[in-house]
Amino acid sequence: MTLYNSKILLVDDEAPLLKLLEDLLRNEGYQYVDTAANSAQAMELIQEKEYHLLILDVMLPDGDGFHLFEKIKRVKGSSVCVVFLSARDEDMARLRGLGLGADDYITKPFLPEELLLRVKSILKRTYHINEENAVETIGKATVDWGAGTINAGDESYPLTAKEYALLKKLCENKGRILSINTLCDTLWPDGSYGYENSLMVHIRHLREKIEENPSKPAHLLNIRGLGYKLKD
Repeated sequence: MTLYNSKILLVDDEAPLLKLLEDLLRNEGYQYVDTAANSAQAMELIQEKEYHLLILDVMLPDGDGFHLFEKIKRVKGSSVCVVFLSARDEDMARLRGLGLGADDYITKPFLPEELLLRVKSILKRTYHINEENAVETIGKATVDWGAGTINAGDESYPLTAKEYALLKKLCENKGRILSINTLCDTLWPDGSYGYENSLMVHIRHLREKIEENPSKPAHLLNIRGLGYKLKD
């Protein structure tokens, strides 16, 4: 994907701030920005769409951003970038947010330029946006790294952050067997122990986007007892 094609969801119950942030991002060039005023609205959107970045207020009328993030992880896994916004500057709140796996934590009030810089940094780092024009072919599917999609026939499937990182690792080692530990370390560099089942979920989702018959994969292969291998 390109930087400004990134899909962003803003969640905050302060209507003026929500509008300010939406306008700020759109004026910067981000084309896909959705907003939600509470956790319930946010979850409806998250279940319908794939986002590259969520910007969550910690204090919400129907819960808090921390619990919302935990719900999102149960639905999407750790496949989306998250920035917390909070009027609280307590160390414990910041540590809790980062400990849950958030990519950043910004204390209100903040300079608009600060938010834009952090958003840009996170998106570029996570999605390797400097590779905007690169494409790769896997069987009859084409991976568009710049758009963050897999195109197969008339269908185009968006990649989540975890799927993108996983597929990138497999493509960089095409034809070689990568162990489950290696792939888990790629997706969860801060500690991959216990994520084997989550890895299998991401593998299944990739197969659904790449393979003509996901139940009989021809390209993303499980090498029993060793790991996974991607082949043309």
